[in-house]
Amino acid sequence: MQLPRCSLLVISTFLAIQSAYFDVEPRCIHGFEWQEVRPEEVGLSSAKLQALQEELARRNTKAFLVVRNDKIAFEWYAGDHGPDRRHYTASLAKAVVAGLAVAIALEDGWVRLDDPVCRYIREWQADPQKQKITLRHLGSHTSGLDDSRPNEEAPWKAAFWRREAPPNDPFTISRDQAPVLFPPGERFHYSNPGIAMLTYAVASAMRSAPENNVRALLRERIYRPIGIQDHEWSIGYDQTFTVDGLPLVAGWGGGSFTARALARIGRLVLRKGNWEGKQILRPETIEAITTSSGLPGHCGIGWWTNVDGRFPSLPADATWGAGAQEQLLLVIPSLRLIMVRNGGALSPKEESSIVWERYLFAPLMQTLLDRPEANWQGNVPVGGSTVISRPENSRPRPPYPPSPVVEWIEWDPPETIIRLARGSDNWPISWADDDRLYTAFGDGHGFEPKLPVKLSLGLAWVEGIPPAIRGFNLRSPTAEQLGDGPRGKKASGMLMVDGVLYMLVRNAGNSQLARSTDRGRTWEWAPWKFTVSFGCPTFVNFGRNYAGARDDYVYIFSPDSNDAYTPADQMVLARVPKTDLFRQEAYQYFAGFDERGNPLWTPDITKRQGVFRNPGRCGRSGITFNPGLKRYFWWQANPHSPHPQGNRFAGGFAIYDAPEPWGPWTTVYFTEMWDVGPGESGCFPTKWMSEDGTQMWLVFSGDDCFSVRRAKLVLQGRTGR
Repeated sequence: MQLPRCSLLVISTFLAIQSAYFDVEPRCIHGFEWQEVRPEEVGLSSAKLQALQEELARRNTKAFLVVRNDKIAFEWYAGDHGPDRRHYTASLAKAVVAGLAVAIALEDGWVRLDDPVCRYIREWQADPQKQKITLRHLGSHTSGLDDSRPNEEAPWKAAFWRREAPPNDPFTISRDQAPVLFPPGERFHYSNPGIAMLTYAVASAMRSAPENNVRALLRERIYRPIGIQDHEWSIGYDQTFTVDGLPLVAGWGGGSFTARALARIGRLVLRKGNWEGKQILRPETIEAITTSSGLPGHCGIGWWTNVDGRFPSLPADATWGAGAQEQLLLVIPSLRLIMVRNGGALSPKEESSIVWERYLFAPLMQTLLDRPEANWQGNVPVGGSTVISRPENSRPRPPYPPSPVVEWIEWDPPETIIRLARGSDNWPISWADDDRLYTAFGDGHGFEPKLPVKLSLGLAWVEGIPPAIRGFNLRSPTAEQLGDGPRGKKASGMLMVDGVLYMLVRNAGNSQLARSTDRGRTWEWAPWKFTVSFGCPTFVNFGRNYAGARDDYVYIFSPDSNDAYTPADQMVLARVPKTDLFRQEAYQYFAGFDERGNPLWTPDITKRQGVFRNPGRCGRSGITFNPGLKRYFWWQANPHSPHPQGNRFAGGFAIYDAPEPWGPWTTVYFTEMWDVGPGESGCFPTKWMSEDGTQMWLVFSGDDCFSVRRAKLVLQGRTGR
């Protein structure tokens, strides 16, 4: 039956009134709906996204959504979740609640980021420390205001999270009880009370506005206009606290959103506040909250940034909101890319920043098909990780072209890594005539049962084939060294030749050679030292007892620096007859090539030339010959780890190969952030190489252990990839 036009008018009017007064959601009026496309249509790899999703699913993920060019390229939900189900945000609320609330206040002219907060919070006006805190300080975690964690000693810290009625509410507690730990702007210190006071200040600044309730403001000014329906979100633990006559809503946590709702917020940020032709927020407002504050930590207002290049895989313009257990909304304007991830903790025992890079950022960047460095930056297996305003094209890249032999490396999963001798590092290693692998450790107590004394240089041997290996400490009073760090001598190279075990030792001004004719029990030290360059030398290892060596020389590589702690611009190479290692006059140094491309050698170390160049990035290394592939494999540490404790717990490395010790070098593998900490030393023992050379075991010092992980080499032309 067709209704009269007047009846239709009455019904439509009734629905409009009902929507306004009873908060019934109007039909979509925002003018935008997501389209779903195949990843390849927007420059992403289906296979890599699928692999990433499968790894995330194994790691407690509930929702994973990737948008590019305004289209959904990949969307996945766990069986007990779905596109219409909200997930808690934890501290991601700092971006999508507190940050956006500040944006509205900025947009309407109620505040400026450098306003003193005491202008809006009178209780702070007489406090000599708090009166110096600005909105920018609070939003970027540089205010000095102490953080609060449940079950800590200070009673106010636990009370903050109980969210009781005033005056025991979190806002009053943050205002009156949270101490200031340092002068505002001096350093970064994450603070939930700081974000509480940020939203308090915004509400106070807008006291005379028609609306100063953050929940209502966000709904009417941002969420509804960009098409987020009311059932797709909630914020502030569904609580409103009335303090000083102000309606206060938590902006530090307590939100829940669907993945698509978060993606819409990401789209608004990516499009600089424009939504289908309407400027919801001005570009400068979006920039103010999502780019670096210019203060320590380089946070925005509730948003994280990569302007300092802390995450090697991401472009400098990346910005994101993040919460506990890796609730994450990532926006990369230069790549027109948005990612949402919700769920439980990806890796509970690791720091959040390491987890973000290892399991989300780096693998996501590897899905890009149209990014020049996608084949290089990380080569990070799915799941496995300070230059200001670093431009995109200045990100470190391999200094040499791809290997003509090896296409890429597949690493066994992290959980298969063998970890022995916890607390010890270094591990130069050589295959001896008795079939053992002889090695040395630094700054530790060696293998279990551990030695009673901590050694700067200790000796050991390893028996077996992975995964069935055992390590044994080897006591040697003539070689063991006490001390730690640069103050103690440490082995950097180990080699057995014709039954004689040789050891190169750094931190010895610059380095020194020792030898043992009884398999490491007693040692004789050379009467001379390297005093020019060769500050961290290592031997080229061949087969058992030096079997399969290319000639009768021993080859030694080192960064061209006087110690192991100063990255060099190039690597240098020496050779010496294998019967003459103790005679300094017998050494020759690589001096370039003749007109036919043959290596030149000189006895004058001052005339040495680099055999490998990578300015500022040549560090500790290990090199072995792979007889199955007839290639030299050279592991090199990244001397610029993003982790404060160096490469032990996070960072990268490279593997280069060549047909001769002097090159030409090509790149097998290059990563700025591996899926585990690689440590500062590594090598592939020749004993543990397969006959065809396609399987090797990397010995590395990650997590300060004798760490062993299998590498499977995929050769060029062997797959359809």
